[in-house]
Amino acid sequence: MPTYATLGRRTVLAGVAGAVLADGAYAQTWPDRPVTLVVPFAPGGGTDTFARPFAARLSQQLGQQVVIDNRAGAGGTVGAAMVAKAKPDGYTLLLGSIHHAVAVSAYKRLSYDLEKDLLPITGVAYVPDVLVIYPEIPARTLQEFVAYCKANPGKVNYGSAGLGTTRHLAGEIFNARTGAGMTHIPYKGTGPATAALMSGEVAAVFEGLGSASAYIRSGKIRALAVFSAKRSPAFPDIPTAAEAGLANFESLSWYGLWAPAGTPAEIVASVRKEVARAFESPELKQAWLQQGAEAGGEPTAQFGEFVRVEIGKWGKVVRDNNIVIE
Repeated sequence: MPTYATLGRRTVLAGVAGAVLADGAYAQTWPDRPVTLVVPFAPGGGTDTFARPFAARLSQQLGQQVVIDNRAGAGGTVGAAMVAKAKPDGYTLLLGSIHHAVAVSAYKRLSYDLEKDLLPITGVAYVPDVLVIYPEIPARTLQEFVAYCKANPGKVNYGSAGLGTTRHLAGEIFNARTGAGMTHIPYKGTGPATAALMSGEVAAVFEGLGSASAYIRSGKIRALAVFSAKRSPAFPDIPTAAEAGLANFESLSWYGLWAPAGTPAEIVASVRKEVARAFESPELKQAWLQQGAEAGGEPTAQFGEFVRVEIGKWGKVVRDNNIVIE
């Protein structure tokens, strides 16, 4: 005859088994309705540029719409907070970026914890940053632009996607290394910053090569240097920063997927698998190539470790430059 203790253990084990089976069954049905992909920046920015073809491809594969929800504000942290508080069922995902790794250290207060409240799934795109300027500025090289800044002290502004973003930090490091003395003007996303650049509202923007590519090709903005170890195959005429006279200055933008903490492992694995499959498609391969980007889709553990290292690296930059965002 079973004892109360034995019955208790059986009840607990049955409950655990039921939960495991439920999770497994739930994962097998994912997705059975549209998935919301939160893009925490304004339309037209770097994240949005990659999000749209990426979401379109996933929609085809899944047989369910992947709906983009642009939630701009506070350097991408508004959208991240929204996903951190969402139901962990695989139907709300974050297309975050390097800005979120920076925000961990740059913001005095965040309403979420990137490492505790969100699960990294996999990378989406890796693309070098580029310095682009208003084309009417009389500078054709990086050194000429620095000379122009020095000749116009206090009059040259540079825009970024927001306070504490990597492009903001890149500008501060650039000022320190060159003595350019530019003034930072933050915007709510790369799209608005680029629009300000094309109108002449700001003189320069540090931007991802992907989001800048169409405007560079059209001549609406002028690229002076790409901040990578080697030239981009998509833009072989743009020199690296080192070739342009600024050694040891590299800046890489990256974008990746997160889910709310607590999302079943089976669903996380399914998402990662679908992302990797998406990058086998010719249309995404071509789209990423045109923007000078490398595709993601790597294993979840690999991406998680990459994010952890980025948080530490940019944390040091934030501290060294005494950047604190209230």
